[in-house]
Amino acid sequence: MHPRVPEDGRLVVRLQEMITEASSYLFNATKGRVYFRSVKILIPPTWKEKNYEKPKHETYEKADVIVAAPYWKHGDDPYTLQHEACGKMGKYIHFTPNFLANDYVTDIYGSRGRTFVHEWAHLRWGVFDEYDNDRPFYVTGQNQVKVTRCSSDLTGIYVCEKNSCSDGSCVINKLTGLFKEGCAFIPERNQTAVSSIMYMQSLSSVAEFCNEHNHNREAPNLQNRMCDYRSTWEVIKNSTDFENDLPLTSSSLITPPSFSLLQKRERVICLVLDVSKTIAGGNWINRLHQAAELYLLQIVEENTYVGIVTFSDKGEIKTHVHQIVSDKARKQLASYLPTAPGGKRANVCAGLRLACEVIRKKEGHLYGSEIILVTGGQDNSTGRCFSEVINDGSVIHTITVGSSAAKEIEHFSKETGGFKFFVPERLDFSDLLDVFTGIMSRSGDTFHQSVQIESAGESVAEYRQLKRTVTIDSTVGRETFFVATWQSADPPEIILIDPIGRSYTVKDFELDSVFHVARLQIPGTAETGDWTYTLINVHLAPQVLTMTVTSRAANSTLPTVSVKTYMSKDTTYYPSAIVVYVQISQGFSPILGASVTATVSSENGDTVSLELLDNGAGSDIFKNDGIYSKYLFSFSGNGRYSLKVRVQANRTTVPQTAMPWSYAMYIPGYVENGKLKMNPSRPPAIKNNTQVRRGDFSRTAVGDSFTVSAVPIGPYIDVFPPCKIIDLDARMEDDKVILSWTAPGDDFDKGQATSYEIRTSETPLELRDSFYNATFVNTSTLSPQHAGCTEIFVFKPEAFTTGNITVIYVAIRAVDEVFLRSELSNIAQAVMFIPPMTYPPSNLKFGVSTIFLLFFVLLTAVCLTLSTSLCLVKKKKKKNLSENAAKLLQHKV
Repeated sequence: MHPRVPEDGRLVVRLQEMITEASSYLFNATKGRVYFRSVKILIPPTWKEKNYEKPKHETYEKADVIVAAPYWKHGDDPYTLQHEACGKMGKYIHFTPNFLANDYVTDIYGSRGRTFVHEWAHLRWGVFDEYDNDRPFYVTGQNQVKVTRCSSDLTGIYVCEKNSCSDGSCVINKLTGLFKEGCAFIPERNQTAVSSIMYMQSLSSVAEFCNEHNHNREAPNLQNRMCDYRSTWEVIKNSTDFENDLPLTSSSLITPPSFSLLQKRERVICLVLDVSKTIAGGNWINRLHQAAELYLLQIVEENTYVGIVTFSDKGEIKTHVHQIVSDKARKQLASYLPTAPGGKRANVCAGLRLACEVIRKKEGHLYGSEIILVTGGQDNSTGRCFSEVINDGSVIHTITVGSSAAKEIEHFSKETGGFKFFVPERLDFSDLLDVFTGIMSRSGDTFHQSVQIESAGESVAEYRQLKRTVTIDSTVGRETFFVATWQSADPPEIILIDPIGRSYTVKDFELDSVFHVARLQIPGTAETGDWTYTLINVHLAPQVLTMTVTSRAANSTLPTVSVKTYMSKDTTYYPSAIVVYVQISQGFSPILGASVTATVSSENGDTVSLELLDNGAGSDIFKNDGIYSKYLFSFSGNGRYSLKVRVQANRTTVPQTAMPWSYAMYIPGYVENGKLKMNPSRPPAIKNNTQVRRGDFSRTAVGDSFTVSAVPIGPYIDVFPPCKIIDLDARMEDDKVILSWTAPGDDFDKGQATSYEIRTSETPLELRDSFYNATFVNTSTLSPQHAGCTEIFVFKPEAFTTGNITVIYVAIRAVDEVFLRSELSNIAQAVMFIPPMTYPPSNLKFGVSTIFLLFFVLLTAVCLTLSTSLCLVKKKKKKNLSENAAKLLQHKV
């Protein structure tokens, strides 16, 4: 639960009730394979202490499920943040306190336990919704209007909710064959259909996921588009959760979930710093001191307890824990940082054991504490203390430096849920400063966290300058620091100009001539706008100059713009690609329109720069969701790699439309015992004073390290195909199909493909399973554009010449110059609406379009016959006709 959720004991009770119900429902839905055995609930530290257990490695930002204030566009809709392809795990499920505390939501979403299972399938198994709010209806191959759903056995009526309808009746658009805006499908409360949980889990009869036998492949929903027309159960069964998993024969064999209530109070950290001479470079201690000092003076949160341990051949406790309660306490801690190198060998276990001793002296245990391990030494004996350290309950963050660091070091982070950073051997840049700024509390409370605004560094020739502009936006400005570093004996000339023209020089900075640091804290709240800094190298030789800018939230009620980075995997084998993701948001609101650059560095210091996009193409699954991504496939060698991201934004926006995330359907009402019972109208969006258009801002962030293996030595051959096309769209105009998609590259999303292969079919499964047996489309006139460009192609399909087919499916493969082919694209659907030529008498076997056309013919005739009646009689007749229309709509579809 988010630390700003007000204390309410009902929330804990409702969570327990929800997951207990969900466990048995999930057990039955997965045919006796899966249920919840244990659940840990992290109580906010702001709630009263009630002898809760201490968390071990659990944090808010690592949680599967979060309880927090609503994302203002969704209100109380439960949703799951999914950013990867079908079958891949999502980031988290979001419930609001209002959803848990108020019972009226069960009429809208169904019971909480059933809703939890709906969202859990999104999160754990990467399936998608079987409804679509943008395309709630579709025309079938039999020329009937159907609701987008699974399974098609679900029954209900069509009701018009808006003024666009005539006399309360749904109206068919003669051009599309679909209902005009305002028409809604209202399900029968009592059903016989048993699926599907990913469509409408609220119905009492629904107890299963759609499977290969009852899956509706015609419905234009996300599940079909994202999962190549596979049913949700087909995708779920392919999960590793179900490998060698035999179903239990009876639900009596399972027990209710056990619940642990955890609460973390103060944050306790111990720095474990490698001062051995095994780390390359003569300025290691200098850079280590700069980075650790920046962490203590600017980054670590107020009220945190911090201790310091160093190690080389043996360990040394520099100081036991001190609580940071003032700037004086921060400086006192910094005074214990190492100033000279130690022995020639690195003994990591000696440092870790002393850190455990330091923490135990304060807490009596290690649960919930954190260890920041910085090492570059060649120590192959970490196995001696591995088990005891990871089982003691501390989260271990690792910073490995250079190529000599033991390969086992990252295992400490992986097993305890800590950050995992890597710094190349080029210690003269700002890399080490950057990773220390990334080690923040994962409590979810951004008000107390430091935000890195800028990190820049480069080698500057004599009497040349490093000049940049950074933007301090309205969400930050408290405790703003500008920190410069250099290499020569004397500091560079420093000029800093704020947005109103005020100038700061080196005389205004606090100088440390021993460790070559100049620090300036801006008094009060920093001015909003562009700040320009200039560092001039007055030394007679080139030197590396760096500038780091950090700040904190300006207002406790206004979330900062945050940047989070993550990778699709932390280990890869050439030529398998990795996807880099960057999520930019303000609270839960995604930020669109930012310029995002990722820099990836190898162990030898080689770098690759990537421009990340949020365009819904290539690696980016959803357009305009605030998650920017790019394929990474070019590697200079084997070993560790680091990730650094720079975000620069001008006139970015917070979207006004609903996000393409996976959220529970808001049910407008039900038909129960022949009567229509509508739920309250969907509440308006909660804006929380969030501005639609944001100003400029700057951010820098670092990501976890990753490793690459099997990179060949010598000349490379082309082994990278074009990336999969995921945004293929098809529509009909007259008798032609118009296709549009985003061009892939020659290598994934880079460069330019050579050609396209397009084929069509009357069924999506033929394209998916036998692409080259489907109908060929001549693309000789189609030349691929550069990756990222929009392609448009028009053709006349042969299938339509028969005149009796209304739906056609299309798929594409891109081909590069060495004939490597992309994966098959998403399968697009084009519909030709053929208006019926005759209007038979009312017969429920005919399509809805036929029924509506017949109704309007009858209505016109009645109106002409009664045109001379009195006004009062007219109104009475009109009322009777509307009632007849409602009865006509109540045919089961």
